[in-house]
Amino acid sequence: MALHILFTWLALSLPLLLLLLLSVKNYNKKNIPPGPPSLPIIGNLHQLGHLPHQSLWKLSKQYGPVMLIRLGVMPTIVVSSPEAAKEVLKTHDLDCCSRPQLVSVGRLSYDYLDMAFAKYDDYWRELRKLYVLELFSAKQVQSFRFVREEEVRSMIKSIAKSAESKSLVNMSEKFMTLTANFTCRVAFGKAIQETEFKEGRFMNMIHEAVAMLGSFSASDFFPRFGWIVDRFTGLHSRLEKSFCNLDVFYQKVIEEHRNANKSNEEEEDIVDLLLKMERDQTELAGVRLKEDNIKAILMDIFLAGVDTGAVVMDWTLAELTKNPRAMQKAQEEIRSCVGNKKWVDEDDLSGLKYLKLVLKETMRLHPPIVLLVPRETMGHFKLFGYDVNPKSRVQVNVWGIGRDPGLWDRAEEFVPERFENSLIDYKGNNFELLPFGAGRRGCPGMSMAMPTIELALANVLHSFDWELPEGMTEEDVSMEEGAGLAVFKKVPLTLLPIKIFHETDA
Repeated sequence: MALHILFTWLALSLPLLLLLLLSVKNYNKKNIPPGPPSLPIIGNLHQLGHLPHQSLWKLSKQYGPVMLIRLGVMPTIVVSSPEAAKEVLKTHDLDCCSRPQLVSVGRLSYDYLDMAFAKYDDYWRELRKLYVLELFSAKQVQSFRFVREEEVRSMIKSIAKSAESKSLVNMSEKFMTLTANFTCRVAFGKAIQETEFKEGRFMNMIHEAVAMLGSFSASDFFPRFGWIVDRFTGLHSRLEKSFCNLDVFYQKVIEEHRNANKSNEEEEDIVDLLLKMERDQTELAGVRLKEDNIKAILMDIFLAGVDTGAVVMDWTLAELTKNPRAMQKAQEEIRSCVGNKKWVDEDDLSGLKYLKLVLKETMRLHPPIVLLVPRETMGHFKLFGYDVNPKSRVQVNVWGIGRDPGLWDRAEEFVPERFENSLIDYKGNNFELLPFGAGRRGCPGMSMAMPTIELALANVLHSFDWELPEGMTEEDVSMEEGAGLAVFKKVPLTLLPIKIFHETDA
């Protein structure tokens, strides 16, 4: 709908736009990558479709793994092979480690407040160190083990009630609530029900913010006049409303933490750690950490942490439901490893080899971020002999790489066994599998997300057998994708849980 309105507006404003187009610097055509012909003004926007990662993958089959398209006035390099991804994310990582100032991401991540930092990228390098060494360190991840286990057990108990009443369960919703509660407790020290919001309102606030992050903003492709379109379509007002709701929430959380007296360090959450850094006058890129920067960090953790983990769990259970042989194999492994214990705890996870294969295969087919968050080049460099100029955007099509039949046998099928005796992992060292990205801009929250995902799925498979709603077969399970920052399962996964009795239940 937004694209339709945009094209209508562009047609009406063609004379003005042509003048503006003449002022845009042409991309150096010395030896540019191949790509589809573009239209005046809009470039290749009309070819993106509802699911851009799929449209770009189809185009890359024709134009190659390094392809140039124009999104409005923005030259964009689309990378669709492990070799090209390695060049961008490792060999030329320093040349490609900047981010374009996207309107929705900037507004919801408080980037506009970071203008005090002389060097934007220096700030983000320092921020990554903060994530890796402090907020998501191995010690911190381990310190939140009891929160993970409590939240997973709470979810299992709620599913058990549905099993007793033989009621269907919307597992997509359960996984989203789990990750939201866990992220809230880790970041803010409170679960959803302990906030001033009702759970439904809180989840609606999350869904709206995530939708805004994945939205189409004309300003991202037409920086000089796109804001007019954003106001006309209502995107600007929705973005402001979402920002204001989250800002009020974060402000209350910060004030509560400032007024609290915590004597035990083990009770500290991420807000406590950040406020301690503020008191200690910690600097990022030479500038003291302030309240606005704390809000920016919380926004990044919260919005990134809630959606992506839930999406991975949802796709995993959906794939297992469609593939009963893999479901049975995973359940047999878990139940054999855990025995008659009521719960799977984190000490058991290291023995669940097949579950780890299942997760790799799920993230190959359904990476949480199908097109890695765009990068922006900082200088000129050569990519497979092609010229890449400064201020070009770079997108890595992780979804396309994961489904390339030249890389994977039976590429469209769910076959966890393909990773047996394979050294390929998802941690950013193997460019065939990049669900969390790689290099300086790789996802620092991976170490926090994966234990939660593994623990939740292990308990879901240990405690219940799963049946489809009456009249449905495995072939009826929809795997249609919904567009967003994290590509989600468009039709929620609804299943009937059958409680498995363990000796410790007695």
